[in-house]
Amino acid sequence: MKVTEHIEKAKGKTLFSFELIPPVKGKSIQELYDNIDPLMEFKPPFIDVTTSREEYVYIDKGGLLEKKVTRMRPGTVGICSSIQHKYHVDTVPHLLCGGFTKEETEYVLVDCHYLGIDNVMALRGDSMKEERYFTPTDGGHCYAKELVEQIRNLSHGQYLHETINSDDNADFCIGVAGYPEKHLEAPSLQTDLKRLKEKVDAGADYVVTQMFFDNQKYFEFVEAAKNLGINVPIIPGIKPVAVKRHLQLLPQVFRIDIPQDLIDAVEACSTNKEVRQVGIEWAIQQSKELKAAGVPVLHYYSMGKSDNIKAIAKEVF
Repeated sequence: MKVTEHIEKAKGKTLFSFELIPPVKGKSIQELYDNIDPLMEFKPPFIDVTTSREEYVYIDKGGLLEKKVTRMRPGTVGICSSIQHKYHVDTVPHLLCGGFTKEETEYVLVDCHYLGIDNVMALRGDSMKEERYFTPTDGGHCYAKELVEQIRNLSHGQYLHETINSDDNADFCIGVAGYPEKHLEAPSLQTDLKRLKEKVDAGADYVVTQMFFDNQKYFEFVEAAKNLGINVPIIPGIKPVAVKRHLQLLPQVFRIDIPQDLIDAVEACSTNKEVRQVGIEWAIQQSKELKAAGVPVLHYYSMGKSDNIKAIAKEVF
């Protein structure tokens, strides 16, 4: 079932969903299941699985370092299929522009269709660690809007090099990212909203926001989006603070503001265990206010750990 169909079926009830990161290669998928199991009691209608782009490693070849490309985590589509088979829940694999050619993207979409995966999240992706700015992959897309267009075209039987007329065409539900405090590369929030509308006009069916810690920023973002003619569901993304370092790391990486009350509470903690509890309590209050406002889904960034997400969900759902 599509994400939008789950939202329609809920008839105004706020749904619970979460996002996880595949384990690094060499790890068993059981580690992933162990973190999914405690969250299934809250009946998530769908689970997102992120995709990591390629990385460079340097291998010592007799005193000379040879640069090689590798991927540190297993394939997202295979993990999504395993989760759907085990838990009978829909999954949303993340598709990236960065690190993938258009042909590779088409192969992924064909696999998703064969495996009964109805939803995908279309993202530009981040720059590589060695790059200051995002550089498109040769033969790949520059922007998420272009990725959305490819997905939508394939759903209409228009593949890269041929058109296939079939009674069993894919019909993907496409999610895209939204930024209540604007994308870090955007010159203004209004410009960023225009880019979001372009993605929706290209065929995106719903939006999931980047994390935020001040609900007012989400409410203002949704209102501004509606004023611009963006009428698809906008799902808030919630990430609980877990360690003290997040006070520096999250604003630096995601260019977001952290409310002073939350900063003070975290700085007053003497251990990261205490910080984790502060993060849980803040996310509970955020979630309750958002749920009372009638948001379609509360989407949690679990980062592969479920104990704090479970503690939040127990108080909210």
